[in-house]
Amino acid sequence: MEIGAINPGFATAAALALITFAVHTFVGGRFAARPLLSTQNFDKASRWLNYMTWHMVTAQLLLMPAGYAWAAVRPEAVEVAVLLTVLAAILSPLSAWVAMKGGIQPWRFPSSWLFALITAAGLWGFAG
Repeated sequence: MEIGAINPGFATAAALALITFAVHTFVGGRFAARPLLSTQNFDKASRWLNYMTWHMVTAQLLLMPAGYAWAAVRPEAVEVAVLLTVLAAILSPLSAWVAMKGGIQPWRFPSSWLFALITAAGLWGFAG
């Protein structure tokens, strides 16, 4: 790839990762994080530990589009795309498994299919 060219696979992965961040933050925050904090079914430490974990994922999801965007414009950053693609490839089936374990259809967990799409785009980036 020549300098200045954009890798379309990694650029697509960056866009999908940004969408994933937005869904997690704005949709998931409303329907998952807020109810988690308001429930009295968990003890206080468990509730706040889960909330901290929520924000750790938010930070990871914010770094993911940045890393893919970097790899899209800088071929020498391919290792970042490798790491992020492996991460997405792990998180997609993990998300589906957690959904099924909870008796929820995996397609109802956006992370299941969004991470699968990110994985596919990342793989496309390696082919380019």
